[in-house]
Amino acid sequence: MAISGARNIAHPLQTGNVPLRAAGPEPSPTRVALGGRCLEGIWGWKLGTAELARQMVTIVGVLASVLEVLHQLEQELNVRILPGTEIMLDVGEHHFVKSSASSDRVLVPQPSDSKHDPLNWNRFWKYSAIACSTMVSFAQGFGPLSLAPIFPQLIEMYGTDLAGAIQFTGVAILVLGFSNFIWVPLSTSFGRRPVLLASTLVCLGSCIWRAQAKTYSSFMGACVLNGIGAGPAETLQPAIITDIFFLDRRGVWNTVYFVFYFGSLAVGPIISGPMAETVGMASFWYLNVAMHAFIFICILFLFPETKWHRMHPDEMRAKGLLPSQQVSDEKINSTNTENKDLEKITTLGGMPDLSHTATAARDPWLGKGTPSKQQFKLWQVNPHPLKAVFYDLWIPWKLFAFPIVEFASFIVSWSASSFLTLNLTQAQVFAAPPYGFSSDAIGFMNFAILIGMFIGLATAGPLSDWISMRATRKNRGIREPEMRLPSMIPYVLIMMLGNFIVAFGYQNMWDWKPIVIIGYTCAGIQVAALPAIASTYAVDSYKPVSGSVFVSITVNKNVWGYGFSKFITPWIIASGYVPPIMTNMSLITLWCLFGILFFYYGKTFRKWSEHSDVHRM
Repeated sequence: MAISGARNIAHPLQTGNVPLRAAGPEPSPTRVALGGRCLEGIWGWKLGTAELARQMVTIVGVLASVLEVLHQLEQELNVRILPGTEIMLDVGEHHFVKSSASSDRVLVPQPSDSKHDPLNWNRFWKYSAIACSTMVSFAQGFGPLSLAPIFPQLIEMYGTDLAGAIQFTGVAILVLGFSNFIWVPLSTSFGRRPVLLASTLVCLGSCIWRAQAKTYSSFMGACVLNGIGAGPAETLQPAIITDIFFLDRRGVWNTVYFVFYFGSLAVGPIISGPMAETVGMASFWYLNVAMHAFIFICILFLFPETKWHRMHPDEMRAKGLLPSQQVSDEKINSTNTENKDLEKITTLGGMPDLSHTATAARDPWLGKGTPSKQQFKLWQVNPHPLKAVFYDLWIPWKLFAFPIVEFASFIVSWSASSFLTLNLTQAQVFAAPPYGFSSDAIGFMNFAILIGMFIGLATAGPLSDWISMRATRKNRGIREPEMRLPSMIPYVLIMMLGNFIVAFGYQNMWDWKPIVIIGYTCAGIQVAALPAIASTYAVDSYKPVSGSVFVSITVNKNVWGYGFSKFITPWIIASGYVPPIMTNMSLITLWCLFGILFFYYGKTFRKWSEHSDVHRM
C-alpha cells in the first residue's frame, strides 16, 4: 500500500509500504559484508569495504527516519492513519507507485521491486493462481452440500429418517469449519501451495470412501473426512487474493470467490439429483474424484506459492537492520551531509525518496514478474514453524474480541444460513404433495440460486469498489474500510424480499414459480453479496491476519449452520415454515443494521486494536 496504518515494512526494504529505493533504472542487488553477516542491498552503486561503515551508518539513519513518514502525512492530511486506513493518492511531495504511467491511482499495498513478488506477477501467473484456487474452492464445496435432492435415497439406503440424513450435511459443515485450525496454521507456516495439494488429496480419498460406503456409520465417517479436507475452501482463497491483488480489486475478486464457493453448493444438488436418478449415487462421487484429480495436477504445475514475507519494523530491529526509534533527526541529518551520494534516496532531511518518479523506475517488474523455482517447491521453509502454528491457533480466538471481525462473522453466518435453509428444506417441500417433484427436478431448482449468485457477482464487487473509490476521492484520497459498507443496503432489501416469499410460499403452498424464480434468485444474490462485502471490510481492517479472520468467520458460520441443521426440521414440524425462516431473516437484518454503527464508529473500533500484535504478524 502507499501508506498504511498497519505500519509494516514490505520486502525488501520498505517501511509503512513506502518504497525505499532510488529513482532511476532497475536496481542491481549489491551484496554487502558486515561483521561476518551479509545484507542484500537494493541500491545500484557499488560499495567498497573501506567506505562501508560510513555508508551503513547513513542507511540505518534513513531506515529509522522512515517511521516518521506516517506522522508527517498525518500532519499534512490532518487525519489519524490507523490500521486499515489507506492513502490512495499522492500527498504533497510524497509520491508512490501507480497502476500505470498515465494513472494517478496509487497501488495498495505498494509492491516490492522483486521480479518474484506475487503483486508484480504478470497476468498469466496471477490468473493462473486465482483460477486454481477458485477451482479448489468450487470442488471442495461441491460435494458436502450436494445431498439435498437425494435425501430420499439416503434414507432408504442407510435406514434412517430425514433428521438423520440431514446430519450427513450438518456434521460435514461443523467439521469443515474447525478443520481450518489445521489448514490455516499450515498455510502460514509452509505456504498456500502445500495446503491446496494436501487438502485436494484428502477430498479425493473421502469421495472414494463415500462411493464405497455401505452403512450409515461408514458414510458418516466419509462425510467427516470430506469436511476435514474441504476446510481450505472457506479460508484460503481470500488470503491468496490478498497475496496477489491490490486493494482496489479485492472487492471484485472476493465476490468472485463467494460466487464460486456458494455456487458450488448450488451446482452440487443440480448434478447430484439427476445422477442419482439415472446412474446411481456412486457415480456422482466418482465424478468428484475425477474433478479433484484434475485440480491436483493443475495446482502442481500452475499454482506457484503466493505467500510473500513483508518485514515489519520490529522484525528489522531484531535482525539489526533498524536501530531503536530514539535516533535523533540531528544525527540523521548530519550523517546525510557526510555522503552526497545518498541524497539520491533521501528528501526532506533523511526521509525516503517520495519525490515524483515514474512507476517503471520505482518498480520495473510491475505486471511483468514471474514466479521463481523456489515458489514451485512443495512447501516453503519456515525457520520458526511451531511459533507460527501457535500464533495461528490462538489468533482466530483472539479476533472474536474484535468488534469488526464479530460483525463480519455474524453477517456471513446468517446470510449463509439463509441459503442453507433452502438447501435443507427444498426436498421435503417439493417432493411432497401438492408438488411431487422428482430428485432431478428439485436439483434443477438450484439454477435459480446460481443465476442469483451471478447477478450478485456482476453487481456487488464493482458496486462496493465504486462506492469506496468515490468516497475516497471525496475524502482527499484517504480510504477507510468503512466506506464500502453502504453497498450492503440494496442486498439487505433483496434478502428480505426473498425470505418473505420463500417462508410464506412454503407455508401456504404457493405455485412453485414465484418461490423458485423470485425467492431462490434473491437468496442467491444476497449470499453472493453480503458475505463478500462484510468479509472484505474485516480483511481490509486486519490485512496481516486475513487467514485467521476467515477462520473466525468460518467457525462462527459453521457452528451456527450445524445447530441450524439440527433444529430446523423439528421446528418446522412443530410450527411451520414461517417462524424459523422469518426468525433467521430478522437476525440477518439485525446484524446488517449494525453496519450503521460501524460506518460511523468503525474507525474508533480500529483504534482500540491499533497496537495489537495482529498488525505485526
